[in-house]
Amino acid sequence: MLRLLPLSLSAQCRSGGPPSHRCFVDGGSPSQRAGPGLLANKGVRVRVRRRALRGADVQPDTPPSRRDGDKPLHADAEQGEGSGVELLDSIKKLLLEDAEPGEEEQGQFPKRWAIVFLCFSAFLLCNMDRVNMSIAIMPMSAEYGWNPQTVGLIQSSFFWGYLLTQIAGGIWADKVGGKTVLGFGVIWWSVATALTPVAAKLGLPFLLVVRAFMGIGEGVAMPAMNNILSKWVPVSERSRSLALVYSGMYLGSVTGLAFSPFLIYKFGWPSVFYSFGSLGTVWFATWAAKAYSTPLEDPGISAEEKKLIISETTSGEPVTTIPWGVILSKPPVWALIACHFCHNWGTFILLTWMPTYYNQVLKFNLTESSLFCVLPWLTMAISANVGGWIADTLVSRGTSVTTVRKIMQSIGFLGPAFFLSQLSHIDSPALAVLCMACSQVRLPFTSCR
Repeated sequence: MLRLLPLSLSAQCRSGGPPSHRCFVDGGSPSQRAGPGLLANKGVRVRVRRRALRGADVQPDTPPSRRDGDKPLHADAEQGEGSGVELLDSIKKLLLEDAEPGEEEQGQFPKRWAIVFLCFSAFLLCNMDRVNMSIAIMPMSAEYGWNPQTVGLIQSSFFWGYLLTQIAGGIWADKVGGKTVLGFGVIWWSVATALTPVAAKLGLPFLLVVRAFMGIGEGVAMPAMNNILSKWVPVSERSRSLALVYSGMYLGSVTGLAFSPFLIYKFGWPSVFYSFGSLGTVWFATWAAKAYSTPLEDPGISAEEKKLIISETTSGEPVTTIPWGVILSKPPVWALIACHFCHNWGTFILLTWMPTYYNQVLKFNLTESSLFCVLPWLTMAISANVGGWIADTLVSRGTSVTTVRKIMQSIGFLGPAFFLSQLSHIDSPALAVLCMACSQVRLPFTSCR
């Protein structure tokens, strides 16, 4: 039985149009599967051929003319301003109205959560590779005779590259897709991590360059991850998915700080960089085989899950010009910049200098310093998921997203302001460790939504 196209789509399909936008509609059984460029919906298949059509994440396909009975159902779509968006919206409407999972899709693990888990593991590696220098810098300083000023220069060189690619990574992800950008970032920083011992032996300038290169790779990770999750995760699940990914960062710090002393004592400090760097290649192989930038590109996603994701996403023409003047004139933008600045000020100082503080100020040895450094990141990993669930619950009960953000940010900044201020006049190492751990419980609350 032929199913009529929605008005917005049928209005575009007329004879005589150019061949760049061509629609084919025919009957078929619900069990038929959609390949690239083919959408199966309750006996309806829609093929979209796209050459110049930008903004529609549908792969080109060139099918033969189809018939329903004796009537050819072949039509050409007219080109016009905004036709790409209207066509994509119409296809999405078909998906939302008619998509049903087949029998083999029942019980399938949600693909969006597989993507979230891969992002989680990428950020686990990200912080493993980042914190290993915080531990290895102590034996490296003893071997090469570095003073505190040189140590500070080495630690800061990472952020030279990290700063450069924050905005560029987001723009790049919008153009080529988050899969490519995040994959590039992981491989880039993994290679830089593995080259760190070689660079240190060559001299300080080489080490500074390699550390800056590592920052370049890690700088694109955050915007690429946000790009991917904005395409894959429905708004109703976004806080908990972000919380899970951020908990990967915190667990990465825990893992790196816990295993680095063992590797240093057993095999020497270079082994930390070689072993951690090699893990990135394993992750990249999995990412290249399993991940897609958007659910529309994934041939293995179920129709039911695709329907859920598309129902909470929007389509639009690709952004070609960024209105920086308008963006920077908005007070909320500057409020977010201030929040992010203060958040990173505390986070990265603690990430970089906490082991040295425990070792030189509190007089713990290398192993003790590493183990005590684990506590703040462990509390963050736990509280990250708690914060995400709280935010989603508040929104689901009718609290506005803006109000939720203000509540979570307030908790996230007032808590550490108290605990970190106590460190300036506490003499007890046990109390100092406790205050340090409690101060980091708040960080996940600043990352929700």
